[in-house]
Amino acid sequence: MPISAISFDGDMTLWDFQKVMRHALKKALVELRRLVPTQGAADLSVEEMIAIRNRVEEEEQGRTWNMEELRLLSFERTLEHLGRPDRNLAAHLNALYLKHRFEDIKLYPDVIPALDRLAQHFKLGLLSNGNSYPERCGLEGCFAFVVFSQDVRVRKPDRRIFEIAVQRAGCPIDELLHVGDSFENDVMGAHGAGAKTVWLNREGMESNAEVKADVEITSLADLPGVLVSGGI
Repeated sequence: MPISAISFDGDMTLWDFQKVMRHALKKALVELRRLVPTQGAADLSVEEMIAIRNRVEEEEQGRTWNMEELRLLSFERTLEHLGRPDRNLAAHLNALYLKHRFEDIKLYPDVIPALDRLAQHFKLGLLSNGNSYPERCGLEGCFAFVVFSQDVRVRKPDRRIFEIAVQRAGCPIDELLHVGDSFENDVMGAHGAGAKTVWLNREGMESNAEVKADVEITSLADLPGVLVSGGI
């Protein structure tokens, strides 16, 4: 079947989430140390803050879907870890983090050229487990449909989130091509739902999974050519 719609993952596909997340956490940590000048705060690291956030997400699974609420809970837990519980300070740190988390996002250089070319022929969408909505990252107006797990309460690789995407795209599942960096969430998830898949493998990682992506690329710059040549 021909492809009529293309959905893109966000984090690590269109922008470097790890880089901007750590950058924003460093900004919050500097502010925390300024306002809580203790040895515990001085010794706190970004890695510890990430670990606390991951534990909070595990504990809140199925209860808290909003990513910003999870981040706020994580700052509250961080201050408790330091023996300085303070919900107002946690809210202040969360606001500072979110400011840098979104304002300082930098798209990969291959993103806009690829989207501009593909938009001439396909309906484009954003399908993400994150919370970087298009208007927050310089992509407002680029997508005909947008699906975020925190809004629909289903996360990739669950096939249901891909089914929601094609409902919004207005096409059958076998006319959807999904592009993402995560083999498990994006490739296996979309394949399991019946969509076609592109693994954006920027780092050249290896996969021994039995499921194979329909196409593997290292740059979004390669995608328009693959589609034009009938490689999918």
